[in-house]
Amino acid sequence: MSSPEINSVLAQMRVLAQDLHATDLSPAQPQATDGPGFSQAMQEALASVNTQQSQAADLVNRFETGVGDTSVAEVMVAMQKASVSFQAMTEVRNRLVEAYREIMSMPL
Repeated sequence: MSSPEINSVLAQMRVLAQDLHATDLSPAQPQATDGPGFSQAMQEALASVNTQQSQAADLVNRFETGVGDTSVAEVMVAMQKASVSFQAMTEVRNRLVEAYREIMSMPL
């Protein structure tokens, strides 16, 4: 998952938090959105992380078997990109879980 995608998800989370603080406690009204939903954005981000990890594993396999013209630098860069994207996705997950726990602990 690239940094712009992470920033986009975090920006969406901030907007949702601001909307939560700005609204009163009346029943929630469904709102029309003109962009992709949060769940779709998360699915796309997860798919992107999975793709990067698969590509890195494929490069490692090709380097180990000597198939193609794969350099150590390419393998290391692909592995680092996959690692960073996975760590970012894990951090987003941790923040979502933390937000969920905070909401669940709020008194009614």
